Amino acid sequence: MATPHGTVVRTERLSDHMVRVVLGGEGLRGWAPNGFTDAYLVLWFPPADAPYAAPFDVESVKAGHPPERWPIHRHYTVRRWDAAAGELTIDFVVHGDEGVAGPWAASAQPGDRVVVSLPGGAYRPDPDADFHLLVGDESALPAIAASLEVLPAGRRATAVLVCDGPADEVPLDCPGDLEVIWCHRVGSAAAADLLLDAVRALEWPAGRVDAFVHGEAGEVRGVRRHLLADRGLDRAQLSASGYWRRTMTDEAWRAVKRDWNADVERDVR
Repeated sequence: MATPHGTVVRTERLSDHMVRVVLGGEGLRGWAPNGFTDAYLVLWFPPADAPYAAPFDVESVKAGHPPERWPIHRHYTVRRWDAAAGELTIDFVVHGDEGVAGPWAASAQPGDRVVVSLPGGAYRPDPDADFHLLVGDESALPAIAASLEVLPAGRRATAVLVCDGPADEVPLDCPGDLEVIWCHRVGSAAAADLLLDAVRALEWPAGRVDAFVHGEAGEVRGVRRHLLADRGLDRAQLSASGYWRRTMTDEAWRAVKRDWNADVERDVR
């Protein structure tokens, strides 16, 4: 299979800090979804002075160039795959010139290309659950939005979401009976506890609960501990993962994530 890559078809500013990029083109021929609503893929970005451009074979580039010219990779959630149009939608959190993928998305123009991987993932809402709880920040919003869209009609769901402020809220579609709780950081020193406090305050429903908690690792850990220890959820009812870690670069977080996850598993026995 040729190196999968997408060509920018169009972009859209969804909120103050989120940009949607729709990819298409022949480079996505053979790309296929895996059925998970938290499906993710790897995007590869050449450094500014790279003597190559997408599409490129990552391993060939690494074999032929010094490490400082290797492409930088980032993981992103698949927001939507339109099989009929052959279009792949990815939503990016953008904070000015910060990071690698965000600035690329903010300046992306039709015709730009980016190397992509085939998707991974592990979660899809349990259609038999009585209540769905989805908790996260902007980085988890694409997966949460995709999950809400596949819930059974009329099924009860609550989404607890944190963002910088009202200008970062986005509309969410759901065939179920959805309650959305937005928490705003707005410079609060207690921002790290906003999600946990909101989940603690929820009136807990009867029946089987299916929970999805993703986003900043420290916030996810606190909510996970509460759901397992205080609410009595079984691990099988909960998908929890830290996408990023406050004060760490993506590379630094990946270096310690395995040990962090092992430590998190010891929180509740």
